[in-house]
Amino acid sequence: MITKKTGEDITVKVLEVTTSEIKYKKFDNLDGPTFSILKSEVLIIRYKNGTKDVFNIVTPVEATVTEQKNENDMFSKGKADAKSFYRGKNSGSGWTVATTILTSPIIGLLPAALCASSDPNDDNLMYPNSSLMKNADYNKAYIDEAHRIKNKKVWKAFGISAGVWLGLILIISQ
Repeated sequence: MITKKTGEDITVKVLEVTTSEIKYKKFDNLDGPTFSILKSEVLIIRYKNGTKDVFNIVTPVEATVTEQKNENDMFSKGKADAKSFYRGKNSGSGWTVATTILTSPIIGLLPAALCASSDPNDDNLMYPNSSLMKNADYNKAYIDEAHRIKNKKVWKAFGISAGVWLGLILIISQ
């Protein structure tokens, strides 16, 4: 899925990403013509395997103080919005708890580490306005903060469930 900076989504099969453009075929016509789009027009490419490429907005080398302040404001707004809107839904903490309590904290480390190392799913980000996500600074700050919140939630769930598991073992052994 290619998301343009205008907000338009195009379902495609990406063929090539060069330094200046992206070549693709429309997903509903893979035998059809090859299209290309300038990278400067693209915000993000989401691949079928779950990875994504985010393309930053190119700013002039000699940015004005106002532009730098605006970038910092958007970065701060992205972090603040993530704290307000991202809830860590489907973070993997439930699977971490279940695996840890039903097996052991050692085995429970596996889902905890896997869940904590992955970025939050785009469908779960719950950002307040899709047009804000088109700003590279806001987008990066929001996703980074959401990832931090997800990590905290997963590791907290692991810690609590490991404590419950240990408590159960102590109660059973007496």
